Amino acid sequence: SIIIPTADETRDGLLPSLLKQLEEQTFRDFEIIVIIGDTRQGRAINCGAQLAEGKYLVTFDDDTKLGHNDLLEKMVSQIGQHPNIGMAGVANLVPDEASWFIKRIMRELPRRTSPMVKEITDSDLAEHPCCIIPRDVFLEVGGENELIPRGLDPYLRQEIRKAGYRVVVLPDVFIHHLPPKTFGKFIKQFYRNGKMAAYVNKFYPEFVIELTTRHGDAVAGKRSVTIRIFSYIGRLMKTLLTLHIFYLLSLVLYLAGYAIGYITLQENDV
Repeated sequence: SIIIPTADETRDGLLPSLLKQLEEQTFRDFEIIVIIGDTRQGRAINCGAQLAEGKYLVTFDDDTKLGHNDLLEKMVSQIGQHPNIGMAGVANLVPDEASWFIKRIMRELPRRTSPMVKEITDSDLAEHPCCIIPRDVFLEVGGENELIPRGLDPYLRQEIRKAGYRVVVLPDVFIHHLPPKTFGKFIKQFYRNGKMAAYVNKFYPEFVIELTTRHGDAVAGKRSVTIRIFSYIGRLMKTLLTLHIFYLLSLVLYLAGYAIGYITLQENDV
């Protein structure tokens, strides 16, 4: 069962493009459930899961581009051989035909890309843009968190690991999940990311979970506010030294959104 949450029916042409790519997949035994207009991604996916009839749930973002036409076939085959896997993602590669702007952002910002792996690898880089989860596991852990607007992937991975299952990235499969195409949309996205992160930290701090940037790295325990502040300052300094201008800008925009969001947002605003 393929679940695709989306803001509207076209998503600037991206959703129809994804649906066309799914029609070209070599694996054909699937249903597609599109949840339109729900601003809470977690709630939209949960709704899709309740409607789903498949043994496995596959989530795609509405702007995901499939890397090859046997993607589903390989994902289903691999997870079917490993009942201890609770969630499996795929590599996210930079398209050769992408603009210099897109390539620069994806190569500078952590977690905007993830490399191919040669074998099934435990990884925190399994994410909603393309992942497969046994439906029974999804229901066992209670599904997605519907309270938070941001940080759904880390929460779901944590709950699946707590239940004793592996969270992995699969070999020989990849997608392209791109950042915003224009500078204006880039600014808007990272400012909003910071604002939504502030909302979660302000009202649901128990759901704030650390991230890793490489396959195989263990997820760190929760850090104090002081350590997180110094870590953020360290990242800002590093971007200056390495001349990663877009990464620096993303951090500044995120921080601005976070500050405004923490000061102004009320719990019923989101």
